[in-house]
Amino acid sequence: MPRGRLFVVAGPSGAGKGTLIEELLRRYPTAWLSISATTRKPRRGESDGVQYFFLDEETFRARARAGEFLEWAEVHGSLYGTPRDSVKEHLEKGEDVILEIDVQGARQVREKVPDAVGIFVMPPSIEELERRLRGRGTESDCEIARRLRNAREESKASGEYRYVVVNDDLRRARKEICAIYEDESPL
Repeated sequence: MPRGRLFVVAGPSGAGKGTLIEELLRRYPTAWLSISATTRKPRRGESDGVQYFFLDEETFRARARAGEFLEWAEVHGSLYGTPRDSVKEHLEKGEDVILEIDVQGARQVREKVPDAVGIFVMPPSIEELERRLRGRGTESDCEIARRLRNAREESKASGEYRYVVVNDDLRRARKEICAIYEDESPL
């Protein structure tokens, strides 16, 4: 059985990574979205083991020391990591795996899995990104300001990725990310 491909989708918070990944999963139901672990508090409507594995900081750090994460990083004041064993299990079964992670984590994955397909999702502008973040209604003004500062820095890393998708028109961006998936996946 062929080994699955690893797709790393990164970009600033609010760029639309999740929306584009939803389209990939809808069109290609055999792809598997890795569930990250985090120390941040759940947002309204999030459940443990569905959107994230919500851990306290002590547990997270113990798992990181034990090498249980493919990658991990501190982002926006919280810890995030990708459980290594579940990714490995799905890849070995021949399934494509999608990671929705930050720029720091993507760099770690690239070091460990050089053939991972990197896709950077770019917002059309910082103003549009701010509008999207405010529209979510999940972060304070202070948190939004921090995410916007981080977005400016993260956007500088877009050249490190094989593909860049500018999410200025959702229909076009969906088509583009699906075309990338089809080109890179041994369907």
